[in-house]
Amino acid sequence: MADSEMEMDGGPSGAGAPAEGESTLGMLDVLLFSIIAGLLIFWAVFRKKKEEIPEFKKIPTQAITPRETSFIEKMKKTGKNIVVFYGSQTGTAEEFANRLSKDAQRYGMRGTVADPEEYDMSELSRLSEIDNSIAVFCMATYGEGDPTDNAQDFYDWLQEADDDLSGVNFTVFGLGNKTYEHYNAMGKYVDKRLQQLGAKRIFDLGMGDDDGNLEEDFVSWREQFWPAVCEHFGVEATGDESSIRQYELVVHTDINMNKVYTGEMGRLKSFETQKMPFDAKNPFLGTVTANRKLNKGGSRHLMHLELDISASKIRYDSGDHVAVYPINDTTLVNKIGEILNVDLDTVISLNNLDEESNKKHPFPCPTSYRTALTHYLDITNPPRTNVLYELSQYATDPKDQETLRKMASSATEGKSHYQTWVLEAKRNILAVLQDMPSLRPPIDHLCELLPRLQARYYSIASSSKVHSNSVHICAVVVEYETKTGRTNKGVATNWLKNKVPTDNGHKSMVPLFVRKSQFRLPFKASTPVIMIGPGTGIAPFVGFIQERAWLKQQGKEVGETVLYYGCRHRNEDFLYQEELEQFEKDGVLTQLNVAFSRDQAEKVYVQHLLKKNKENLWKLIHTDNAHIYICGDARNMARDVQNTFYEIASELGSMTHTQAVDYVKKLMTKGRYSQDVWS
Repeated sequence: MADSEMEMDGGPSGAGAPAEGESTLGMLDVLLFSIIAGLLIFWAVFRKKKEEIPEFKKIPTQAITPRETSFIEKMKKTGKNIVVFYGSQTGTAEEFANRLSKDAQRYGMRGTVADPEEYDMSELSRLSEIDNSIAVFCMATYGEGDPTDNAQDFYDWLQEADDDLSGVNFTVFGLGNKTYEHYNAMGKYVDKRLQQLGAKRIFDLGMGDDDGNLEEDFVSWREQFWPAVCEHFGVEATGDESSIRQYELVVHTDINMNKVYTGEMGRLKSFETQKMPFDAKNPFLGTVTANRKLNKGGSRHLMHLELDISASKIRYDSGDHVAVYPINDTTLVNKIGEILNVDLDTVISLNNLDEESNKKHPFPCPTSYRTALTHYLDITNPPRTNVLYELSQYATDPKDQETLRKMASSATEGKSHYQTWVLEAKRNILAVLQDMPSLRPPIDHLCELLPRLQARYYSIASSSKVHSNSVHICAVVVEYETKTGRTNKGVATNWLKNKVPTDNGHKSMVPLFVRKSQFRLPFKASTPVIMIGPGTGIAPFVGFIQERAWLKQQGKEVGETVLYYGCRHRNEDFLYQEELEQFEKDGVLTQLNVAFSRDQAEKVYVQHLLKKNKENLWKLIHTDNAHIYICGDARNMARDVQNTFYEIASELGSMTHTQAVDYVKKLMTKGRYSQDVWS
């Protein structure tokens, strides 16, 4: 419109100039008059259209746009004064956040749960606009002291922020694991940084240890947190300990089955019509092209799988992780249906009672109970105390009701009973129902309470330089007998074990996505590498060695490639033996050191071989700037290996123990000592 108006303003004077001095109406005048008249009509029509546009485009949804990123406006609109943010990789921090939000009601307050990824966190400074408000942060630490994926943007903002958070009340509960080097790093950082920015900590930082009893740590912290909140704001607990439902059940008796979720993570029918890009909310269906048993003997089943990703445009680097979405054992699912006497094929929706919540359902809805229990809910891990507490109301035997409530309390006797009866006995929800015949909850409430079934992460056992169209997995099938005589099976590994390339003429498919890692080969191929990975910890190093072989084939100068591997018996579980020995023969693997822990009277582990070769190792590390990589068990192996490096640095570098520890820590800081470990 601006251009048209400029033409209108300039038209008469500019176009009329050549006609100046003529006394009669000539052809040129007629022509000019016609042009001006035409422009006037054009302008009138154009202007009319402009006036109609706002009326036509007035769409009601425009008014709620700020809700998408403003948690403050949302809290004001819904009368909430507690916001619980979570940084969660496996769902536990999100679960804890939900529990704290539900608690608020018992203290005359109103809570909401928020994913920091979905909101503008710079609005935190505005929280003081809401009376008696508090921000709670349930923050898990992932990998080597990193934030979880959904908290990465929040972490980046905290690092750069210079906002004034005075007047903002906060508290933090961190979720970590003491076997890791950077225990609860994210929780500690958020707690410290918020205080630096002027926010007021109204209760001490809580730290949960997943290597110990994370649930007990959280419950103990929570029991002290709420009285501190009451004291700070001058409020009292309402005394209402009754169950508070978060979702309402809707049963669909007449629904188009094309509108029903059958296991998809996000978009309906996403497994039928796959669309890029692929991620946690939109996994790619990879085809299983190989599934072979790696070990030659022994009672365990160690396997190698290959998944075709050629149609996905997924790119990965050696050291990255592949995440797969498993499904639960149908036998367990059917038994839950039988014991609760329900038709599992009933199609339902669980709709959030808080209509303003971004989380409309606990899992994709509408769906059937069968799909929910098979694809969406965790039915194999021991239930947490809040689940037992909520379910206790349905126990018809008063003794069972009391037992369940006591296990969910902070009483020493109750905590001890939960530890032995649930955790140590590895009772899952089915076992709890079987061993408490009076407990028969409605299945919809059970589905509301159970946590989501999470993706399982595996270190990729291949290099994309060699295998650009596939990702490889190396895993051990988990199966064990519990103290109650039941056989518990690992969800993902048992499911993967049965994924054969062709199953009755059908291709076996695995929903997957790739997660980037910091576990990376050195930038220069000539830099020596020392890899330590017993058992399935060999996985990323298969990829590393494949890549070093490829680089050598390209004519690059490749530095020393040293592997320390460990297994039980040479003739039973020496994984990838033929491949590794061939790499050694070809000169790609300059050293292949293998510890067979049970082939002799005294057990020999990788750390023993490290000590044996200490002079060579020290030269590689101290003189040749080698990079060290450790993959496998965090609780024992990684710790023992690290202590061995302290000893080597102390002895051959003539250092005190403190100096040796500092030396190894500096290697970590420089990215020369990397760990990909699990507990």
